[in-house]
Amino acid sequence: MSDAPYGERRNTSSRFLPPDPGVSAPYRLTPGLALRVAVLGVVAIAVFAVLFFRLWSLQVLSGTRYLDAAQNNQLRTIRVEAPRGPILDRNGNVIVGNVPGTAVKLWVGDMPKKEGRYRMIQRLAAVLDVPTRRLAREVEGRRFDPLTPITVKTAVHDDQVYYLQEHASEFPGVQIQQTYLRDYPYQSLGAQILGYVGEISPAELKRRQGQKVDYRGGDRVGKSGVEATFDEYLRGISGAAQIRVDSRGRPQSPLEIRRDALPGTAVRLTIDIGLQRAAERAIREGIALARANKKYNVAGGAIIAIDPRDGAVRAMASYPTYKPSVYVGRIDPDKLAPLVNDSAAKKANFPGLNRVTQVAYPPGSTWKPVTALAAMQEHLLSPYASIQCTPTAEYGLDKQVFKNWDPYVNRPMNLPEALATSCDTYFYNVGNRFYEGYGGIPAAWTRLQQWARKFGFGAPTGLDIGNEAPSWQTIVPTPAWRKKTFKSDWDKAWNPGDSIQLAIGQKDVTVTPLQMARFYAMIANGGKLVTPYVVSGVEQPGPNRDQPVTLKQFPPDPPRDAGVDPAALQAVREGLWTATHSSKGTSSGVFGTYPISIAGKTGTAEKVVNLPGYPVGHLEDQSWWCGYGPSDDARLVVCAVIENGGHGSSAAAPAALRVFEKYFNRKAVSQALVNVD
Repeated sequence: MSDAPYGERRNTSSRFLPPDPGVSAPYRLTPGLALRVAVLGVVAIAVFAVLFFRLWSLQVLSGTRYLDAAQNNQLRTIRVEAPRGPILDRNGNVIVGNVPGTAVKLWVGDMPKKEGRYRMIQRLAAVLDVPTRRLAREVEGRRFDPLTPITVKTAVHDDQVYYLQEHASEFPGVQIQQTYLRDYPYQSLGAQILGYVGEISPAELKRRQGQKVDYRGGDRVGKSGVEATFDEYLRGISGAAQIRVDSRGRPQSPLEIRRDALPGTAVRLTIDIGLQRAAERAIREGIALARANKKYNVAGGAIIAIDPRDGAVRAMASYPTYKPSVYVGRIDPDKLAPLVNDSAAKKANFPGLNRVTQVAYPPGSTWKPVTALAAMQEHLLSPYASIQCTPTAEYGLDKQVFKNWDPYVNRPMNLPEALATSCDTYFYNVGNRFYEGYGGIPAAWTRLQQWARKFGFGAPTGLDIGNEAPSWQTIVPTPAWRKKTFKSDWDKAWNPGDSIQLAIGQKDVTVTPLQMARFYAMIANGGKLVTPYVVSGVEQPGPNRDQPVTLKQFPPDPPRDAGVDPAALQAVREGLWTATHSSKGTSSGVFGTYPISIAGKTGTAEKVVNLPGYPVGHLEDQSWWCGYGPSDDARLVVCAVIENGGHGSSAAAPAALRVFEKYFNRKAVSQALVNVD
């Protein structure tokens, strides 16, 4: 029998150590080893038992408490709105400011799920008196952006705030915040200039991405006018705050400011609020005069007053108008309708339109200085040579008859007298010279139009707050324009009557009051075309509320030389002065006795106006007056239009006088209103 354990035969190998004689059974579990294994097992079981019982305690015994603690410790960062900067007139009067208010915001991510969401929307809409459908649409629109709050309402009543606070558990996701509301101490004055503020739309947000200003959903931005154009200065820089909320969006801690909001800077205008008030009153007075003169379809009007030296706008009035406060706080749908609904706007005669910049009218006789200057520049007219002013004149192969507004005149006139009396047949003759003066060459038929464009017509003026009628609405008609616009061969043709009608500002030519004021500023300042502007700079209060500190100025564009002969300008200026001072001048009854020497021109422009109860193609007279003063050193240009107001001398001219009276602080001694062109 072998000496190997268990009787096996041992194989000898040089690869293993030789057997140890002291070990008789190396693979058997000894008592010592068994004890050590048992101790290790007990320790492992004890450790796992402790871990198991701790985990069971956390999840079962204390699970609810820890879940509530986690849910009650959600930190939410809230964007703190900065107060918008004020808008000041040229003298520092605040014409748009802020007042504190309360806003209700809704975090869609904290609202109940679908089964209870609409019921909550209905209840919240009822409490805040907002349209349920509108709120539901806004909630649906935040479906993919639930962490951007919806501003449900601003300027919330105290009783509504108290109700929401007392029933906070019924309105998860609703938060009440302090805010700033735009305030308009002068109510409707300058509404079309100032514009209004509203919540940024998704389209606006997308369009403004990448700008240096940080725009976010829910921000309030300028929508039109100064508020929109200079929004980056007015809006300020938003701050940030944190608040601890529970799983239902209910606040669990006070609001902690992390970054203060920086208020917007003040924007100073060139507008004089006193002159603006006078201009708006003057339009209403012009309308009243037209009605007294049996012009019962008189509808609205516009007045623009600018400094001819640099283009600073001193007043820009449009009627009918509106109060920008309709966009603030508790919005009344009935009051807002004329500004957002086409049918309501038409019924109210479009109060949202800025008639100074957005509406184009036929200029009538206020256009005659354009024709005169162009004709003198083209050497078609000598200002002091006589042309017979007759009751009628015939032109063209078909001997078409063109009438003078005054059927009793028949005498020779030079240019200053023709401007003063507004002789149509004089300017028919000049218009026909543009048609035939170059041997009837079609290429020469646009010489008058070329000069009109040099004078700023047919294109926006470059007003800094924009919102001007596009070029296709302010028409300077040419043969090419007729071919493009009309269909029949007869209408496409450029005939003598087109040049003749253009010469007196009728038929197809249309201008805005601002374009016309710019042209008269050019006459007044010696041939320089200015660029109108409304904003002069941005500023902030100085130390201790002392003199404000100007942060940025917006200097006017340098006036552009229109290339007009000074002698031609002098002849036109002489005619405009004669029109307001000669016994035969068309507005001498209004300005003849005024202490400040005023020069200007009336206009009575026929326009097709489709009115209920009238045949298609019904014509109404647009009442115009444009001029400047003092006539020898002009500081103010005024253009007035009274829609459907009749003769320029009896509606627009008296309205313009009121603006001069306010500006110069001098009243007219007397007026004699007559119905002349």
